Amino acid sequence: MTPGTEEQLSNELTSAYIGYDPSSDSLHIGNLATIMMLVHLQRAGHKPFILVGGATGMIGDPSGKSEERNLLDEKALRYNQNCIQKQLEKFLDFNCGAKSAEVVNNYDWTREFGYLEFLRDVGKHITVNYMVAKDSVKKRMESGSGISYTEFSYQLVQGYDFCWLYEHKNVKLQMGGSDQWGNIVTGTELIRRKLGGEAYALTCPLITKGDGGKFGKTEAGNVWLDPKRTSPYEFYQFWLNSSDEDSVQYIKKFTLFSKEEIDSIITQHQKAPHLRVLQRALAKDITTRVHSEEEYETALEVSEILFGKGTNETLQKLSEDTLLAVFEGVPQCEITKNEIAKNINIVDLLSEHTHIFGSKGEARRMLKEGGVQINKQKAGEDLLINKSFLLNGKYILVQKGKKNYFLVKAV
Repeated sequence: MTPGTEEQLSNELTSAYIGYDPSSDSLHIGNLATIMMLVHLQRAGHKPFILVGGATGMIGDPSGKSEERNLLDEKALRYNQNCIQKQLEKFLDFNCGAKSAEVVNNYDWTREFGYLEFLRDVGKHITVNYMVAKDSVKKRMESGSGISYTEFSYQLVQGYDFCWLYEHKNVKLQMGGSDQWGNIVTGTELIRRKLGGEAYALTCPLITKGDGGKFGKTEAGNVWLDPKRTSPYEFYQFWLNSSDEDSVQYIKKFTLFSKEEIDSIITQHQKAPHLRVLQRALAKDITTRVHSEEEYETALEVSEILFGKGTNETLQKLSEDTLLAVFEGVPQCEITKNEIAKNINIVDLLSEHTHIFGSKGEARRMLKEGGVQINKQKAGEDLLINKSFLLNGKYILVQKGKKNYFLVKAV
């Protein structure tokens, strides 16, 4: 933090902001660190501003990026802004008087700002030497791809945002991840030089995993807050499967548990690590806050399916995306809907139509022994399969023995 930040927060209700890039219609868990900064700011009695960078989103921030990115038009950026605000409403109170959270969009005060006017009123206050000295700029200039003037000017535009918010909204503090430090202090410098004011900067360390991997990433990509991009089940599983080392860090930074509660959870976990008390507490808290109690309960039920404890009722209420996420990598076979409509005998389905069993005899033996389940219900050899068995109108889940699953898809 810059000198004087702690004193400023101690002396008066302070308005502070964090900027979010609207290049996507969803935030991801990599944004949780800064979201929690806003949460704690508001809980401490201060006013959080969320700046959605409609204008800066049209330029692109070079910080932490090795090459130029694709830019979006105003319509797409506005849509993304609305989606992001809805996600942030789950964390922040937008109706609590003087400390109510507020969303602003820098496109609103830059769209009529002419280029020559910007150079005269903003550009003249910050030297090229000052801008080139920033690590994010130096790294790009030294890279093979270089940096465009568009992205080079990004810190000036972000600095002007802080200056505008200071002047019009009395925002005295900008916060963000540590990779934003250079851009943020450009704002404090601009406020000092242009307005003769004093503003402050506060950043938090970027979150990394214990193995050195980037937080918020899986083999499939980002873990998103939007349930259409990352299902609540997948979201829950991310936290449940985190390592002990990572979970200790996450529960301290991403939950609102007290220190005493966290210490108690960690102690319980250490006594019986196989029960994953730490990961379960973490996954429950974050899944409930990002999605809902109901989605958490569903994710919990779904998790039990793979351990043989799930029910037909649980399967029936799963969305197609969640069903496919749960059984990702499970062998799939196809059958036509016309064939399903004819009431196929289960022995024929499992042998001739899907080849889950090598022969009718093998299928009958397993059915007689109670080793086959259809949609989590034990099946007998006389069972007739029809459209009523289809999950989401197109899938049948076959379980062969205790651990072998197959998805039959009706096409």
